[in-house]
Amino acid sequence: MEDVKKVKKIVNKINESYYKISDEIWENPEVGLEEEKSLIILKDYLEKNGFTVKTGLAGMKTSFVAEYGSGNPVIGFTAEYDALPGLSQQAYQTKKIPVCENNPGHGCGHNLLGVGSIGAALVLKEYIDSNNLSCTIKVFGTPSEERDAGKAFMGREGVFDGVDCGFTWHPHFLNSVWESGSLANTIVTFKFKGISSHAAASPELGRSALDACELMNVGVNYLREHVPSDVRIHYAYLDVGGHAPNVVQDHAAIYYFIRAPKMKDSTETYERVKKIAQGAALMTETELEIVFDSAVSDFVPNPTLTKTMEEAMLDLGEVEYSDEEIEMAKSFVNTLGQSEINGAENLISRFLDKNQVENIKKRSLVSEYIKFGKDSPMASGSTDVGDFSNCVPVAQCLVATSAFGTPLHSWQMVSQGKSSYAKKGLDKAVSTLALTAIRALNNPELIEKAKEEYVDQTGGKYIAPIPEDVKVRDVNLYK
Repeated sequence: MEDVKKVKKIVNKINESYYKISDEIWENPEVGLEEEKSLIILKDYLEKNGFTVKTGLAGMKTSFVAEYGSGNPVIGFTAEYDALPGLSQQAYQTKKIPVCENNPGHGCGHNLLGVGSIGAALVLKEYIDSNNLSCTIKVFGTPSEERDAGKAFMGREGVFDGVDCGFTWHPHFLNSVWESGSLANTIVTFKFKGISSHAAASPELGRSALDACELMNVGVNYLREHVPSDVRIHYAYLDVGGHAPNVVQDHAAIYYFIRAPKMKDSTETYERVKKIAQGAALMTETELEIVFDSAVSDFVPNPTLTKTMEEAMLDLGEVEYSDEEIEMAKSFVNTLGQSEINGAENLISRFLDKNQVENIKKRSLVSEYIKFGKDSPMASGSTDVGDFSNCVPVAQCLVATSAFGTPLHSWQMVSQGKSSYAKKGLDKAVSTLALTAIRALNNPELIEKAKEEYVDQTGGKYIAPIPEDVKVRDVNLYK
């Protein structure tokens, strides 16, 4: 446990500096691919701490890789720093009060996430320096996790090549390691172009793009019977061609998410959906344009590194909260809907006994470690950390930075983003990632075993889910 003491000592020495950085990013929220201020803040901080930083990787000007040290092993951390659109919110307020209406806000805690990974890298840096150890530390600044799957583009371009093991985390209202996977997701827009005509006077002259969309949906609905049962296909209309029923719509577009536990199934289902879209275009004599927006691979947690991370989190002990912090957390829980509260209680009730659940409800903050195992609810979502884990053996954890039950994409999450208990969670994340990395560094057999597991799990080669000809989208498309 001597390594625990060393990590805590370093964290206590440097945490005031990364608290400041986290608050600065919270105060300058920027959506994906536009994180220019955040990039400067993080780049300057890393350079002042001895890292060399290269920006503009994989066609994304707000991406970076920061490097320190030399030799093996090569240990990587991923940092996210994009905000969510429309979630501007004043800090510490228990009512929805935007700083600036319609502006973005850090509703997923990425002001904490990126800084936490960088803090862990700084702890590891001081550790290898003080012990004169061989190790290369890399911090990957990965833009637009929320919208553009930055890690998938970076993986495709080989940015993660040569890394022996990787670590990351995510803010939440509870503490756990992520032992389950996540869903792969292929994201595509289907645009149909037809011929406009008056629907009463000359319907025979028209070719309806809207009909093509509807026929495509009918075809996909029949497809659902013939794909693996855990494949999920979602859609939304982006363009219905107008609002006049007496006009044959000459343009329409539909947006599809195709999720599956494994990227292979998502990709294969997409190919079949594409054929259905082509068939709909043939039936309606319309033109079809397929716009491949993005894709993320399924997350593959590395068993050895995940176990090491779990042990590190437990050895670090529970976070202690003040009476003032408990009262503040309770005030935020009171802003939540009953369905959100019930959902959080039902979640932890599957893994904790009744007394533990009641203690959490009274405290409104989670200090306990919750072992979800393979039944983690996170398996139902998608994240581009999946692409990092398909390139490198990876472990990640969830750390409590908000009141119990706080939805991630909410104004309440933004409002708590600068709180003292968010910063305690930030310390916990920094300590967990750093301690895990230090134990892997000091036990080379862990890294070797993790690499063997990675080969068994993935085949040892990253298969990019985004085709080579698909480029990162122009940010002006979103404006």
